[in-house]
Amino acid sequence: MNTKICVPVFEKTALEVTESAGRAIDAGADILEIRIDGLHNPGEVNIRELIEDIGFPVIATNRSPVEGGHFSGSEDERIKLLMAAAEVADFVDIELSSAREDIERVTGSARRSIVSYHNFRETPSLEALLRIVRMAKEMGDIAKVAVMPENLADTLVVLQLLTFEEDTVAISMGELGKYTRVAAALFGSPITFASMGRGTAPGQMDVDVTRKMIGELMPED
Repeated sequence: MNTKICVPVFEKTALEVTESAGRAIDAGADILEIRIDGLHNPGEVNIRELIEDIGFPVIATNRSPVEGGHFSGSEDERIKLLMAAAEVADFVDIELSSAREDIERVTGSARRSIVSYHNFRETPSLEALLRIVRMAKEMGDIAKVAVMPENLADTLVVLQLLTFEEDTVAISMGELGKYTRVAAALFGSPITFASMGRGTAPGQMDVDVTRKMIGELMPED
């Protein structure tokens, strides 16, 4: 199975992050998304040490409130924390809505980068999503789009997007789009997201369930 199952870790303290990361690894995660914006005082946490202590593949994210995140500091502080994480994380995820110079600073210092777009209101047209993905991949290694469907046709737009674009994570959120988190593996999505108890986005399924469903769709030789 080429699609990596990522489990987000969203906790208030460094100790809770480490403990939650351990549980996610035991549950079968392939990679973790460390949500820096979940930390109570992230500026007081040595992000580099925290990621190194986990000792497992990590996507570092410091999600902006504009795109569903919880970081309450300044934009400059948010970018500095991402820059620190970039030194040790396998991937750094930064939003396409960030200033271009900030995106280029972060992606330029990251081992690998994800440039992401989140829309919790609707699913843009396929043409609009193609433009978004291509813009994201001009600056990062992988594009990520997560959008909200109003109907089943919207969920199919997301899967159609994957037939056109490689190195793209595309998710239709919510109950309606839940199946796309599994089906995306059929279309070559490099990463999909699953939860461990409580999810960080609408429609995330348990990591074990996600792995079993992908395995049934794509049995290993």
